[in-house]
Amino acid sequence: MKQEIRWFDRKFEFDHLKGTYPSIYERLSGLLIRLEHKLESIPVEHLHIQPDGKWSIKEHIGHLIDLEKLWSARMKDFVDGAKVLSPADLENRKTHEANHNKVSLEDLIDRLGAERELFLSYCKELASVAELKTSLHPRLMQPMRVIDLAYFVAEHDDHHLAAITEINTNLLGQF
Repeated sequence: MKQEIRWFDRKFEFDHLKGTYPSIYERLSGLLIRLEHKLESIPVEHLHIQPDGKWSIKEHIGHLIDLEKLWSARMKDFVDGAKVLSPADLENRKTHEANHNKVSLEDLIDRLGAERELFLSYCKELASVAELKTSLHPRLMQPMRVIDLAYFVAEHDDHHLAAITEINTNLLGQF
């Protein structure tokens, strides 16, 4: 399979999203189910391996947890009418410093679930204005609506799920 483009190299256009908020919400709410299903086929010994010094599977999961606080903060920005969304830590310091490999998989999954529930509560709260409220995304330097942020987060989820699959596939090929 072809290598996925780096996250920060992606460009986003949101014009095609009109009327798709329920589907995007469904993707967002299914993250844990999809992740747990994926983890069923991954050997435990693969979870902490850092291929070529990059993030391990557990670190990808930890990164998803780390970003949930940002996603919820940005939804709160919409609630508060902020002109610019909360900025991301573009160096991912939190993920690099967290030592997610030392945390049990069960704890990572539980934490991700709790954080995602908060984000989904904001998604529900803002559903009626999902295509109306806008704020500037600080890295992309483009206006973003609630629906656009929800799509952005769903794409970020899938980016890391694909990375987890790639790590496991490559490790299986080595053994």
